[in-house]
Amino acid sequence: MTDIQGLLGDEAEELLTHTARGIPKEDLVLPGRDFVDRVVAGTDRSPRVLRNLESLFDHGRLAGSGYLSILPVDQGIEHSAASAFAANPRYLDPRNIVELALEGGCNAVASTLGVLGAVSRRFAHKIPFIVKLNHNELLTYPNHYDQIMFGKVEQCFDLGAAGVGATVYFGSEQSDRQLQEASEVFARAHELGMFTVLWCYLRNPAFSRDGVDYSVSADLTGQANHLGVTIEADIVKQKQAQNNGGYRALDFGRTDPRLYATLTTGHPIDLTRWQVANCYMGRVGLINSGGASAGESDLTQAVRTAVINKRAGGTGLITGRKSFQRPTDEGVALLHAVQNVYLDDSVSVA
Repeated sequence: MTDIQGLLGDEAEELLTHTARGIPKEDLVLPGRDFVDRVVAGTDRSPRVLRNLESLFDHGRLAGSGYLSILPVDQGIEHSAASAFAANPRYLDPRNIVELALEGGCNAVASTLGVLGAVSRRFAHKIPFIVKLNHNELLTYPNHYDQIMFGKVEQCFDLGAAGVGATVYFGSEQSDRQLQEASEVFARAHELGMFTVLWCYLRNPAFSRDGVDYSVSADLTGQANHLGVTIEADIVKQKQAQNNGGYRALDFGRTDPRLYATLTTGHPIDLTRWQVANCYMGRVGLINSGGASAGESDLTQAVRTAVINKRAGGTGLITGRKSFQRPTDEGVALLHAVQNVYLDDSVSVA
């Protein structure tokens, strides 16, 4: 098993012994092996959606645990193929992407319509596919940031996908349109029996103030999550909160002083718990993103993110660049280390 305490170093005690008090764990709907039966089966999701969600939770090294480890590889569009794959060009081949997810013991692989369509007959029955349908492309000059649809839900269904994903850039000028498009995509996906994953990202240069990036503040990301579950996302992907007080610093929107005084603290587990709370108190699973690769510190950062997510009441991690932008054996080892956090009973909900 992974030496979690050793990797956390000086932060180990702070992260592994903290008890959340603003929103106690007893108030949450927590992950577990019976999550689909206990929680999702009481919703309006069809039996086909339940079946596909069950296949997601029952695949890979975390099968039966109620937690998720997903490999996302859509960065070739989102950032450019060169920036994503120059470090490891073998992943320009879709087959190698899916094989990494399989060897890495992931619950699912999330990628583009083209990537998953290219290998669907070979792999769609071996690991759940999540087709990410909209993307931000950076070939337009000058660059602009907008999520546009690259395909249709029916194409995802035809290639054997278990779920579909979409991104909304909350706070951007295009967010209203993106939200409407994602809502329509999710409704159609549910009709066809696929589950839905929403990347709830904040995007607006005005969210940075006095050197602080409030696009990762607990209050703003929490609200983005709350909007995401409103359009019936079954899983929410969110960057882990790094600060708080975005509403106050930016002087916009509406909030309540109790959020900062009693419901949260500056502790990363409490900040992430507010993200979980905004996912209907955990009835919709929160998965945090693994973030960009930073080199030698990737393993430590990934394990730290997993510990915070799990102890906050989250459902797992979606780990991409930290795994595929390195030699395959190292990428597999990193994915396994993250999964080991969720398999380790000594790391419990705070």
